[in-house]
Amino acid sequence: MQFGAVQAYLRKMRGTTRGSPPRVSAAEILWSWLGAFIGIAVLGVLAEWQFPGGDHLLLIGSFGASAVLLFGASRSPLAQPRNVVGGHVLSALVGVLCWQCLSFVPWLAAALAVSTAIALMHWSRTLHPPGGATALIAVIGSPEIHRLGFAYLWMPVGVGAVLLVVLAVLFNNLVPQRRYPEIWS
Repeated sequence: MQFGAVQAYLRKMRGTTRGSPPRVSAAEILWSWLGAFIGIAVLGVLAEWQFPGGDHLLLIGSFGASAVLLFGASRSPLAQPRNVVGGHVLSALVGVLCWQCLSFVPWLAAALAVSTAIALMHWSRTLHPPGGATALIAVIGSPEIHRLGFAYLWMPVGVGAVLLVVLAVLFNNLVPQRRYPEIWS
């Protein structure tokens, strides 16, 4: 590689935008906080009710990231219902398949699950960044997650994603300044 090519490569890492993102209002911060609180609380209460004393299956880590998008950036294309539900379920399928086929090499199962989930979400137009975590959780999750096998797609992933979307639809439309979703399909 020539020195000029190296310089050009390194210049790309400086970014193109200067400054921080614009501030949001205190009301927007409060609504985002309250929406995420309600969304995760509902999943947590349902998990306690459904699985007393066990894993809180509805509280997979990727739902925390989905709450950021659904309640803090609900206008993002990545936060739309098709992306949330489709991205999570497709990624769960990939993660379970990778675990079942490659559990004897966990690092390979993990890498293949996340990368394949990204590719399939792109292909299906359901890109949802927390889906990568959903695929990874299927590989590195607890023994209870592994015992679920393909049921992981339904519970916690499908049910949890749909519940978060329903809550986001109901909550984000309570005030005139918010609207969700931008698009259904």
